[in-house]
Amino acid sequence: MNDDRIWEFERELWLGGGDVYREKVASDCIMALPAEPILFDHGAATKAVEDTPRWSEVAFAEKRVTRPEEGLIVIGYRVHARREGSDYHALCTSTLQRLAHEEWVVIQHQQTPFGIEVADPDAR
Repeated sequence: MNDDRIWEFERELWLGGGDVYREKVASDCIMALPAEPILFDHGAATKAVEDTPRWSEVAFAEKRVTRPEEGLIVIGYRVHARREGSDYHALCTSTLQRLAHEEWVVIQHQQTPFGIEVADPDAR
């Protein structure tokens, strides 16, 4: 997958809904996100995206792409996303795995938000 396609793939995940997640996120994916339950599996991530208003805009900066081995891509970037007057800035990583020719899925995604304090789930 060339770099332009990688960023379009990631953009579709930010702007898409449950159908996009069902197609592009691996069934055994792990996501670390700044909301409960913090560590999400495929089902929890898909439900969360279905239950949350969609982002209307997304922009990536400081984009990095590595290909540590055949069929594996790791990306890192800063994101600025916007929806209904709400802005979100975060530092993100995603790992993509090739399943077949031109068929890729996310196997890992992580977000560290800027300017938002994430509650410690053990401090309740």
